[in-house]
Amino acid sequence: MAGGEQRGAPGGPERVALKKEIGLLSACAIIIARKHREYASSALLKKKAIHNGNIIGSGIFISPKGVLEHTGSVGLALIIWVLGGGVAALGSLCYAELGVTIPKSGGDYSYVTEIFGGLAGFLLLWSAVLIMYPTSLAVISLTFSNYVLQPVFPNCIPPYNASRILSMVCLLLLTWVNSSSVRWATRIQDIFTAGKLLALALIITVGFIQIFKGNYEELTPSKAFNFWMTPSVGHLALAFLQGSFAFSGWNFLNYVTEENLPRAIFISIPLVTFVYTFTNIAYFTAMSPQELLSSNAVAVTFGEKLLGYFSWVMPVSVALSTFGGINGYLFTSSRLCFSGAREGHLPSLLAMIHVKYCTPIPALLVCCLATLIIMLVGDTYTLINYVSFINYLCYGVTIIGLIVLRWKKPKIFRPIKVNLLIPITYLAFWAFLLVFSLYSEPVVCGVGLIIILTGVPVFFLGVYWRNKPKCVNRLIGESDKENRAMDISTSAATSAPIHTILQPSPYKTNWHRLN
Repeated sequence: MAGGEQRGAPGGPERVALKKEIGLLSACAIIIARKHREYASSALLKKKAIHNGNIIGSGIFISPKGVLEHTGSVGLALIIWVLGGGVAALGSLCYAELGVTIPKSGGDYSYVTEIFGGLAGFLLLWSAVLIMYPTSLAVISLTFSNYVLQPVFPNCIPPYNASRILSMVCLLLLTWVNSSSVRWATRIQDIFTAGKLLALALIITVGFIQIFKGNYEELTPSKAFNFWMTPSVGHLALAFLQGSFAFSGWNFLNYVTEENLPRAIFISIPLVTFVYTFTNIAYFTAMSPQELLSSNAVAVTFGEKLLGYFSWVMPVSVALSTFGGINGYLFTSSRLCFSGAREGHLPSLLAMIHVKYCTPIPALLVCCLATLIIMLVGDTYTLINYVSFINYLCYGVTIIGLIVLRWKKPKIFRPIKVNLLIPITYLAFWAFLLVFSLYSEPVVCGVGLIIILTGVPVFFLGVYWRNKPKCVNRLIGESDKENRAMDISTSAATSAPIHTILQPSPYKTNWHRLN
């Protein structure tokens, strides 16, 4: 992706706006490698902000065990992985239409706000800040600690306290890095992304060698569909939730808009599905289903069985991958908090950036604190069910918005217009998944719904109620001027003249706010 900045006319006020030039290759890279670059320049903010994360990410080292556990057979688990890619493709096509019809950065948050209004957009933001990002961060942090500690405890599960402490140390370290330097944060992301690519390439290559040697007994139809348990419909829904965690990020391309969206989706999603399916096939060339289920770090067990003296490569590669994943999620989640605060949907303190480091330190600290709390209240696979349920809920609401927009504005220009059967098929699967997931895990999914609904009174008290008493404004960190300007759009703020973007902070002299 080529990114840049656009400035105002010579002699006029300096303006900053994003310039998007995305070809087919770059669009595929965004889906597969989620490359998203933004450049901003001002008297105080002259640093490059780059986000490099991956759809092909840490989830593939976590989810195979959860998918197999709920399906009861190798064959059905592989079918779930393939179907997961198909569902992601349907959702991506729906998002493609929304992305070019509502050409705003911000993805789901922008579309839901535009179609359903401020409350729906706020609830999506609320769920992302309190559930989606912190829980994903907690899962990846726990995976990092498991893969680091598994070689130390080869014959048992790593101790609970050791795993949590190492996860917290990693999270706090990367929060400090992201608070201190955007450049270091992005360098970590670039360097550590190679870890997951190395691990996956090695697993798939060794898997093919195993197949050519004839070591594929577990993949023969008679063994692959030999069920050791009969999965219920609820089990299948939970298996999809586990697999969907690995596919999370298919909607990321909509943070930029481009005419190459459909072709990029048709190339990228099948490629991701291929990588995930063949990674699982490779696992089963070395392990029986029972061995995979008993493993706390699947890739480590795979390496120990097949790589001999080089088995250390697997835990190191996955640890690098998850370390980079934590860094990427911290980067993006803090920017989401920052954007929500700039919109007036979150306390204005979260829209502060440090004048020296040019980083959103308050937003980073909130994300870190929320992740630390979630890390202590659940195990990895329960947290995956929790976050995947909320993710799918938000995806479905966004795609319902596509149908609503077709009805409300049938003549609006749509550069991409998908057949209505695509969103209807997706929503049918969405309804099945949510209903049976809620039935199978009522506590986990119910808690997520309750947390989302707590955002309703918060919206009316903090956002909808404009003429609040001064004591309330002071409590949530807003001045009367800020309160009146809550409905300013992100795009307007981004393209405003430099001298109006940077304002003195009402807190300390070393903070500035993007208003």
